[in-house]
Amino acid sequence: MALKSFDEYVSLAEQAHGHICAGQILGLRLAVHGLGLLGLDDPLGVHRKRLITFVEIDRCATDAITVVTGCRMGKRALKFRDFGKAAATFCDLEAGRNVRVAARESAKRRAAELFPEIENRNRQQMAAYRVMADEELFTHQWVRVRVEEHDLPGYKGPRAVCSECGEGVSFAREVSRGGVILCRSCAGERYYEVCG
Repeated sequence: MALKSFDEYVSLAEQAHGHICAGQILGLRLAVHGLGLLGLDDPLGVHRKRLITFVEIDRCATDAITVVTGCRMGKRALKFRDFGKAAATFCDLEAGRNVRVAARESAKRRAAELFPEIENRNRQQMAAYRVMADEELFTHQWVRVRVEEHDLPGYKGPRAVCSECGEGVSFAREVSRGGVILCRSCAGERYYEVCG
């Protein structure tokens, strides 16, 4: 199964995300461009086990990127780095090549120039992002990404048990302090506060 038509991706993205918007169109284009730079034309078929994608924002574009790449968090092929940027890095594990693609901030201004008759900014950007050249929409950089063995899809490794809370910790995410094994929460990296 090769890459789908753009309209097929739009339909799949709308189903997956619940609506279609400029972020979805941008994410679809970003993923298609990234895979094209890597020469991966079958991310859901023969290439599915060789691709990891790092996304840098938890917005609409990320849902669209998963539609094109097939990378999912549950399969450990989608990695999230909260940088707040409309960007993603596509890693071809087999070839050892990685490309980071980022949306140009100027694309929004260019969308307004291309479609001034469309008053709704989201619709204006959706129309523009469909037709703009990749070079107008994105920058890209060839990058080095170190993916640890315990971060690979399919990795099966030992589990640690936190000495404080007793919860299991997978994928080498435990912290060792003075010979005591702790989960990150008990080690002080908690994102929540216990209320009772």
